[in-house]
Amino acid sequence: QVQLVESGGGLVEAGGSLRLSCAASGSIFSSNAMGWYRQAPGKQRELVAAMSTSGRTNYANYAKGRFTISRDNAKNTVYLQMNSLKPEDTAVYYCTAVTMLVVGIVIPGDYWGQGTQVTVSS
Repeated sequence: QVQLVESGGGLVEAGGSLRLSCAASGSIFSSNAMGWYRQAPGKQRELVAAMSTSGRTNYANYAKGRFTISRDNAKNTVYLQMNSLKPEDTAVYYCTAVTMLVVGIVIPGDYWGQGTQVTVSS
């Protein structure tokens, strides 16, 4: 059974930081790249960052320099460190297994967690 459980969201002031965690079942984590997506009200879900099993990363332009994705293979957990948060970062953040193509395209998988709400006040 595939399980993805996100946590770490909350309310933070602009300029603040949060670290999101996603605990994944071993079956999906160990052999897959993992990614973070977000969805703001009225908008489509969009990629934030992804990391392969070998450590190769892919970031959305808005995330470069502010967000850092990492994974702890011993804990089957992927993290998203978010710094210098802005009100426009307000969204529900999700993790999923992804496919990372060499041309920089990231394709999300079929399984999603419940998400964790991030709210950034101005």
